[in-house]
Amino acid sequence: MDYQFIQKIIKDFEASSLTAFELETAELKIKLQKDGQKLVKEQNEPKTISQNSHGYEVKSPLVGTFYSAPNPKEQPFVRVGQKVKEGDPICIIEAMKIMNEITAPVSGIITEIKVSNNEAVGIDQVLMVIDTK
Repeated sequence: MDYQFIQKIIKDFEASSLTAFELETAELKIKLQKDGQKLVKEQNEPKTISQNSHGYEVKSPLVGTFYSAPNPKEQPFVRVGQKVKEGDPICIIEAMKIMNEITAPVSGIITEIKVSNNEAVGIDQVLMVIDTK
């Protein structure tokens, strides 16, 4: 499933009278909700971090577009080698025209940024790695 197809699903959903939509394939899972209603998925939301031998992998909690900075004229939130504290903003994922600020789940040093600015990302895709040592 390509990014443009996902964008079409989102646009069609926004234009429809549906208030909820869910699609699950082997590759991804999409849940859409309108009218300010909360999704139940918050209780079962995938963890945004997992530890491996290289540090904590910060994963995307949703499908959307990755932005490394608050806007195109500003510096990125973080760079490789930069220290971050738990709760510091590290990127934005835009989904359905909503900017979702992603914060550092742990304190440490950014050792890798695995996606590029303006890149489409999927749920559980690794965005960056934080070394906590």
